Amino acid sequence: MIKYRVIRSARKTLQVEIRPDGEVLVRAPQRLSDAEIRQFVEKKADWIAQHTAGVRARAAQAADLERLTMEDIRRLADEAARDIPERVRRFAPVVGVRYGRITIRNQKSKWGSCSSRGNLNFNCLLMLAPPSVRDYVVVHELCHLIELNHSKRFWALVAGVLPGYKDEEKWLKTQGMLIMRRMTG
Repeated sequence: MIKYRVIRSARKTLQVEIRPDGEVLVRAPQRLSDAEIRQFVEKKADWIAQHTAGVRARAAQAADLERLTMEDIRRLADEAARDIPERVRRFAPVVGVRYGRITIRNQKSKWGSCSSRGNLNFNCLLMLAPPSVRDYVVVHELCHLIELNHSKRFWALVAGVLPGYKDEEKWLKTQGMLIMRRMTG
C-alpha cells in the first residue's frame, strides 16, 4: 500500500508527483472519488516505487555535497549577469518576443520565472549547469512571454526553438536538485 497525499483542484487530469523528501503527492480534479484516485495510484505503483527510490538516492547524494559559500554565490551571480542576458538577446528574436528587465537571483527552488510585464528572473545557480541547460531555461521563460502556462501550445513553442529540450529538462529534474541542495542556509 502506497502512502500518498491528495490535493484537489479545478484541474482536469490526475498527476503523481514525488517530492524531494520522498512524499507522494497526487493532484486530482475535485470531482474524482477517493476510490478512483486510489485505483490510479495502484496502477502507477511500479512507477512510484522507481521514482521514489531515485529521489531518495539523489537526496542521499545531496547530503554529501559541499555547500556553496556566499562568496561562491556572488561569483556565480556575477558570471550569470554576463552570461544569461547574452543568451536572452540571442534567443528572444528566435522566439519572437520582446522582454523587459533581466534579474539574476539566488533562489532555492526556481531556475527562472517571468512576469506579465516581460521581466525575466534567472537563478545564479544556472552557472553550475551545462550551457545547453541554460539555453533551455532561457527559451522556456521567453516562451512564457507568449504562453503564460504549460499547455501543449507552450511546449510546441519550446520545441520549435529547441527540438531536443527534453534532455535538458530531464537533466534539471535529476541533477538540478543536487545543485539546489548546495545552497547555504
